Amino acid sequence: MITTTKHTTDLSKYNNDWYKPGAGSIKRLLWYFVNVLFFLNPLNPVSSLKVWLLRLFGAKVGKGVVIKSSVNIKYPWLLTIADHVWIGEEVWIDNLVQVKLLSHVTISQGAMLLTGSHNYKITTFDLVVGEIVLEEGAWIGAKALVCPSVTCKSHSVLAAGSVATADLEPYIVYQGNPATPKRERQIEE
Repeated sequence: MITTTKHTTDLSKYNNDWYKPGAGSIKRLLWYFVNVLFFLNPLNPVSSLKVWLLRLFGAKVGKGVVIKSSVNIKYPWLLTIADHVWIGEEVWIDNLVQVKLLSHVTISQGAMLLTGSHNYKITTFDLVVGEIVLEEGAWIGAKALVCPSVTCKSHSVLAAGSVATADLEPYIVYQGNPATPKRERQIEE
């Protein structure tokens, strides 16, 4: 049986002034409109334009990057994308802190990279953030979720609909919520 304790929260104590998104309010506002018009808009299929806009707003983006339609990116200045990365439709990169996508990473449709959460154990519900790293060859399946402070190591796989709450080891396929190892990833040459 779960017992609950009733608390009242004094919202005047809720203070996350320590968090700085790495850009001023004007840049964040400009990015909001660019994101809505060119990234979230399904009528814009031009990946090269999206890559150019990401670089314009401070992202480090390599060559051969493909960004499909309806992708949502919180802050491009906190994003590093290496070479030959594929980001599928409706991916959400909610990067309150740095997200690094190394070469040959695939993020399938509807997946989410989530760098922020809240400390539910205290009444002020403070923001908690952690960087995400997808190492070379990692594959995040459709509708999968990568939580804050997770590294998906080289060629690891997070299966569709799964939730990574801890680091994924290299060349292992993970599945479930929370994701657990299921089998080795065998890559045929």
